[in-house]
Amino acid sequence: MPDVLAHLRGAWRVERTVRDLADGSAGHFSGTTLFSPLPAPDEGGLLHHESGTFTWRGVARPAERTLRFLPGDAAGTARVEFADGRFFHDLDLRTGQWTTDHPCVADLYRGEFEVVDAGHWRTRWRVGGPAKDLLLITEYRRATPHPPAATRS
Repeated sequence: MPDVLAHLRGAWRVERTVRDLADGSAGHFSGTTLFSPLPAPDEGGLLHHESGTFTWRGVARPAERTLRFLPGDAAGTARVEFADGRFFHDLDLRTGQWTTDHPCVADLYRGEFEVVDAGHWRTRWRVGGPAKDLLLITEYRRATPHPPAATRS
């Protein structure tokens, strides 16, 4: 994939499994993620908004999150930030795969990203620390035809 931001733009169906490896409990998220253009001054970046239902231990509740995907240092890559602008991780899918780490207080998030095909990609986050032992696997499938590239005059 030559350009991660161009590839991700648009709507995706999302299915995520969450397993607590310490006690065996499991949860499930089902929803959508929309990657839409960020307003100025972050032109060229994408706003990632995920919303749906998360079910944990039999209790379903609404869930959402927002991230910012900005152009990375190298062409075709991205810098992923939390909604408040804090750095989350880099993302380079030019080879179709990427591994990254995100330290969070005493926990370590190890992310693996894989492009399956033009309409399907997945993430796998392994979270370990003194209070967490989790595995999160997310499948993204394109919900709408890929939008055309933005035209420039």
